[in-house]
Amino acid sequence: MSQAAVFKHLGRRVRLGLIGGAPGSLIGPVHRTAARLDDCFELAAGVFSSNPERSLAAAKELGIARGYADIATMISEEANRPDGIDAVAIMTPNDSHFDYAAAALDAGLDIICDKPLTNDLDSALTLARKAHDKGRILSLTHNYSGYPMVREARAAIEAGEVGPLRLVNVRYVQGSLAKAVEAEPEKLAARTKWRLDASKGGKSHVLGDIGVHAQQLMTYVTGLRITSVLADVGASLPGRTAHDTAQIILKFEDGTRGQMLVSKVATGAQNVVAIEAYGEEGGVYWEQAGANDLRVMRANKADEIRTRGLPSLHPLAQRATRIPVGHPEAFFEAFANIYTDFAELVAARIAGAKPDPMALLTPDAWIGVDSLAFIDACLESTETGTWADVKRFD
Repeated sequence: MSQAAVFKHLGRRVRLGLIGGAPGSLIGPVHRTAARLDDCFELAAGVFSSNPERSLAAAKELGIARGYADIATMISEEANRPDGIDAVAIMTPNDSHFDYAAAALDAGLDIICDKPLTNDLDSALTLARKAHDKGRILSLTHNYSGYPMVREARAAIEAGEVGPLRLVNVRYVQGSLAKAVEAEPEKLAARTKWRLDASKGGKSHVLGDIGVHAQQLMTYVTGLRITSVLADVGASLPGRTAHDTAQIILKFEDGTRGQMLVSKVATGAQNVVAIEAYGEEGGVYWEQAGANDLRVMRANKADEIRTRGLPSLHPLAQRATRIPVGHPEAFFEAFANIYTDFAELVAARIAGAKPDPMALLTPDAWIGVDSLAFIDACLESTETGTWADVKRFD
């Protein structure tokens, strides 16, 4: 792991300011746990709510040393401290990502942010270019690419173990919207309500919420970009305006074919995330339900099951592993791998040093741009009933 690298570069932990994630939120505890897991961060400050009183109360409840009433005050006051924050973690509704990230970049801070980067392609491009111009790190918490055996799948494909790729399939299905939950808005949890509001959650709920995870997982494992899509995106329940399902046929830049199914109407599905990739010589299969194993398939040979923690795994998977084989790791550890890689990138930048090249695979602002371009192409394809190209930005 990267803890030693962080202390080597800085002689201390990265000082982190939290934006969002008040007690009671779904993702706030995940971020805080992930940041602490490898002891690379000091959770030094935070703004936990748009309500100033609630924000200050949350900081006290969480034991965060410096709580602030608003983002501008935190950024300003931390800049004047000798022990001020180095970076911020953004875990707020999608529509606020741009303003908070832009303010942090203008203050010279590095950023780790929930996906999607923003709700539209133009603003995502603006942030990516600003991060580049400011020379700052902007990482995204695409935590599925943090699983050790997802990283093993990428490394195996990159090493040529399955031969040139031919087919990639990904599924991300759950049943949270199998019923018309929006018919009783007073019963909706706050985290569901804003996600179903297009002004806050984005123009396509299913693509912005879980589709971008599936898209990033495909591109991470294959090392390829998606060039065109034939998509059917919409609502499965009569009268629903928010998109709950997307079925997509796609092509990658080298001609590899792919399919994606993402849905929130799969009754009984418990956050099923799975990917399979097949080449001329074999294939790999991984699913979150058995996150510590990767199935490697080859023509006319018995399947091989690779298990997290084995010394025979590729370095990329070993880097993401903490404990010996037989002791399972899962969601929090995968999320923490993104945080720890981010910490190494920040520490190396501050020290003027080079990070481990494997840390450079951390999802960045340009991955966020690709995701927004992917959403736009899927919506265009759905509207026209034909193939749509995914715009590319480098």
